[in-house]
Amino acid sequence: MSKFRKKKKGLPALSTASLPDIVFMLLFFFMVTTTMRETSLLIEAPRLPSASEVKKLERKSLVSTIYVGKAKDTKYGTGFDKIQLNDKISTAADVPSFIINERSKVSEAEVPFMTTSIKADKESSVGTLADIREKLRDVNALKLSLSTHKGSAIRK
Repeated sequence: MSKFRKKKKGLPALSTASLPDIVFMLLFFFMVTTTMRETSLLIEAPRLPSASEVKKLERKSLVSTIYVGKAKDTKYGTGFDKIQLNDKISTAADVPSFIINERSKVSEAEVPFMTTSIKADKESSVGTLADIREKLRDVNALKLSLSTHKGSAIRK
């Protein structure tokens, strides 16, 4: 007579029927929540100064950003006084036309709520920032924000 062995019952195989649903749900979530960068930085990412009191901007759609720092490419020169407006390296004299162009993109009712944000490297010269502020005053762009990161203010 032959021996009959009992077959060992293992765990059932994992069902992968719902896997495509989960993958598409994750894909849809990341497509909806991801924002695309509007400009590519031609200057090195600014090392922002630290501040003890910071406030977050409310309506980011009404913020025009001016980057100040060191250019990534040496064809623009060296030093920390390069100004980037949209996707090109510019001078302080180009700031008024940049602001007027940004104002034309929003409705007339929202123009008073527009803010100009300056993201300047902490090694940038104060003269460059003063030139930008002067040009902003010329076109009546008086709401100004200086970007910083939250840190402790060390006073001696």
